[in-house]
Amino acid sequence: MSSRFKLFVPLIIFTVIAAGHPVPEFSLASLSTNRQLTSSDLPKQAYIINVWASWCISCRVEHGYLNALSQKGIKIIGLNYKDRPVDALQWLERLGNPYQFNLSDINGQLGLDLGVYGAPENYIVGADGIIRYRHVGILDDKVWRDKIAPLGLLW
Repeated sequence: MSSRFKLFVPLIIFTVIAAGHPVPEFSLASLSTNRQLTSSDLPKQAYIINVWASWCISCRVEHGYLNALSQKGIKIIGLNYKDRPVDALQWLERLGNPYQFNLSDINGQLGLDLGVYGAPENYIVGADGIIRYRHVGILDDKVWRDKIAPLGLLW
C-alpha cells in the first residue's frame, strides 16, 4: 500500500461508516429566526444536508450550484458550521438562499456528531432519515451526475 493511499484510509473508512446511519438527534437554533429546531423538523422526503460557513472559500464556489439545485426542487438543509450568525446571514443575503432552513451549529456539536472534517460537506439523506451518501468537498455537476444521481433519491 502506498504511503499516499494510507493517508486517505481513515477518511475512506469514515465515509463508509457514516453512510447507513440516521441523522443524529439535535436541537439547534434556526439561523434566521433563533427558533429551536430538532430532528423532527427535518423533511420527510429525501434531502441534502449542506455543511457550510461564510469563512469557507470552497463553500462560495459550491453555492451557485446549490442555488440551481434548489430551483429544481431539491430540498437542502443548511448546517452553518462554526460561523458567526451575522456573517452567515449577510452571506445568504448577498449570494442567495438555497436552503429550506439553516441550523446554526456555532459550537460544531452536530458537525461533530455527523463526523464533519470541515466545510463544505454534503450528506444525502433518504426519506427514512438514513444518510445514504457523504461527499467531502465541493458539490458540483460531476459529483451530482456520477455519485448522487445514481442513488435515485432526490427526484
